[in-house]
Amino acid sequence: MLTHIPPDGVAPGNGYSHVVVGEGRLVVVSGQVALDEKGNVVGEGDAAAQARQVFENLRRCLAAGGATFAEVAKLTFYVTDVAILPEVRAVRDAHIDTARPPASTAVQVAALFRPELVLEVEALAIIPW
Repeated sequence: MLTHIPPDGVAPGNGYSHVVVGEGRLVVVSGQVALDEKGNVVGEGDAAAQARQVFENLRRCLAAGGATFAEVAKLTFYVTDVAILPEVRAVRDAHIDTARPPASTAVQVAALFRPELVLEVEALAIIPW
């Protein structure tokens, strides 16, 4: 079970937790992008469509490690434009408990490894013993 701790003296997170603590088996998922199972880009020019594919890929990767989104302690977002974050967050919110969101970091980057991609997300999950 993950514990979300609001630290003293730190402004509340807007849609994320500052501190998430858990005990168990760690599942580390590499950054996922909007590629389908054949390696084709999904949603070129459509941030929401890319986010849906990214979160489906994350779901599959978490499942391979025996985890679900309920065990995700941390998400890291790499975006080519922070303006897409509301669309990304809407997709994320369909997969997480928004009352107890994971810790999160969002970083704007100059580019991802393919120019059609606008988003990459990595995850850390902790499966309780």
